[in-house]
Amino acid sequence: MTGHLPHAARSDARDNRARILDAARAVFGEEGLNAPMRQVARQAGVGPATLYRHFPTKQALIAETFAEQRRACHTVVRDALADSDPWHGFRGLVEQICELHASSRGFADAFMTAFPEAMDFAADREGMLRAVAELARRAKATGQLRPGFVVDDLILMLMAHRGVQDAPHAARLTASRRFAAYMIEAFRAVQEAEAPAPLPPAPRLQLPHAPITP
Repeated sequence: MTGHLPHAARSDARDNRARILDAARAVFGEEGLNAPMRQVARQAGVGPATLYRHFPTKQALIAETFAEQRRACHTVVRDALADSDPWHGFRGLVEQICELHASSRGFADAFMTAFPEAMDFAADREGMLRAVAELARRAKATGQLRPGFVVDDLILMLMAHRGVQDAPHAARLTASRRFAAYMIEAFRAVQEAEAPAPLPPAPRLQLPHAPITP
């Protein structure tokens, strides 16, 4: 019997870790990084001690929770730079980064916000901005990107894109795709007699009702 105990303990630990990460993706994804650790533990069905045994700090949990999105971000940047058509690569990067951010409030927060020990996300952000600068240089040379575009415009775009998180969950991806299409059209150099590209479908949205206090 005792020979089976270490294996069972390791299996329980793996199961707990997986449940914690699934819970963190759900909680941080919907509520952002301000959601407390105890809420993640509660969603995972484990005690706080178990959570902290696997992830001693909130930063460690955040880094592991969004590891998949970080890898996806690296792939987006790599593919954009490898595209033989700079404008197509630039467009693809804008579309896919917006989609990644729309998929999770927590990932968008981690990517855009400086917080303690978030060096991995800072490196991701800097890598993406370097890629955008290089893509912009190439796309301007082909005459397809507005001459006045600067990298700060992409930061401004992502700051505005965070408002998509206020849309109902089911509408976020649709809203993000339409927002990205508008931004790409704004970044595109104006070509005479060229019709603008068709936009993705518009989401069904309503403004939130603000409570009125007497």
